Amino acid sequence: MADVVNVLLAGVGGQGIILASKILSTVLLDSGYHVKMSEVHGMAQRGGAVTTQVRFGEQVSSPIVGHGHVDILVAFEKMEAARWVSHVKEGGKLVVNDFEFASAPILTGARQYPTGILEHLSGKVETHVIPASRIARELGNVRVQNIVLLGALVRALELERLDWERGIEQQVKSAFRQINLLAFEKGRSAFEK
Repeated sequence: MADVVNVLLAGVGGQGIILASKILSTVLLDSGYHVKMSEVHGMAQRGGAVTTQVRFGEQVSSPIVGHGHVDILVAFEKMEAARWVSHVKEGGKLVVNDFEFASAPILTGARQYPTGILEHLSGKVETHVIPASRIARELGNVRVQNIVLLGALVRALELERLDWERGIEQQVKSAFRQINLLAFEKGRSAFEK
């Protein structure tokens, strides 16, 4: 693993990006990594863009990932993947939810949702498509799609040996722990190396 690993999580408000980042950061810290996390909230309450950057390693000096230095981009929505893919370094990876969020211009009919996004992304970077929203719905709660993606990310990072169960239990309300633990396992299984 590189001295510092740079992860960018991107999506729209309400998808649980910040919770996934907090679990990631907590487990990494508890495992002895030096971790920095930054958050950017757009109009999160209205489905606006939300990103978090998590950097970890032996010594991390800044929470900000430079353009073209992201090791793994986790996109909770396909258009957000297209928006941020240029930040991924050569040889980096993309974990993307096969999900379309209709923005205001699309809802009003002023624009169409772009087609061929996944094919376009696959031509730019190693792309792993995870049907996180579908998996979450099958589990009975679409809100756990973030934890499905976290499970896929953990497998992509090859950090499965860390205590993710404890991290999820620390950050998730007790009533939702079991479904989140299941979502995490489904996400790990959905990621193909």
